[in-house]
Formats: sequence, structure tokens, C-alpha cells
Amino acid sequence: QVQLVESGGGLVQAGGSLRLSCAASGRTFSSYVLGWFRQAPGKEREFVAAISWSGVRTRYADSVKGRFTISRDNAKNTVYLQMNSLKPEDTAVYYCASGSPYIATDQTLYGYWGQGTQVTVSS
Repeated sequence: QVQLVESGGGLVQAGGSLRLSCAASGRTFSSYVLGWFRQAPGKEREFVAAISWSGVRTRYADSVKGRFTISRDNAKNTVYLQMNSLKPEDTAVYYCASGSPYIATDQTLYGYWGQGTQVTVSS
């Protein structure tokens, strides 16, 4: 069992930066892929980024590639999402997810989810 708690969301102007954190509890944290997803108002939840258990492999949605960076610190049971050059279209609730055995964009493979943190980017 893994519990996930996101933090770091907020209101930022376009072009600004935010760093999201996801603190995890559970004995198997370091064994799982960790991912970030987001859901904008009126839209379906979509994949943002994922990182392997070792932190060596990552994958990004095309819409955030080059602007967002995912990282993890297994000693702190925490995964991060550094978001730079933010755009109004990045406005969404961001969710941390875990449980997938491999890097995947399919959210059904992730069995554990946080409660989400709101990111709002003003133009």
C-alpha cells in the first residue's frame, strides 16, 4: 500500500515556475514507477510525466517536454515535478500516481493516487 500527498501548487504568472512535490509512504515506494497526471476543467485527466524506480528513465508528454522535469529521491520517498515556462494551458489539478510496474502513459496502470494540487497559470 502506498499513500501519496502532493504539495507545491499555487497561482503563478505565465512564464513562471513552480515545483510540485509528492511525499509517499509505504514500504514499496522505491519499487514503483511514479507519474504525474493533470486534469483541466472540463477535460479528461492526462499524462504529464513518469520516472522509473531508479530515476534513470523518464518520459514526458509532448506538451511539457523541455519545460517540465520529473525527479525522485527514494531516500526521502518523494517525487518532484519542476515546471518552468508555465503557460495558461498548464492550469489544472496535478495528481501524483504510483503503482505501475513500468513507465506508462495509461493511468489505469497506476493503482495509487494522491488527492491532487491545483496549479493556476495566469496570462
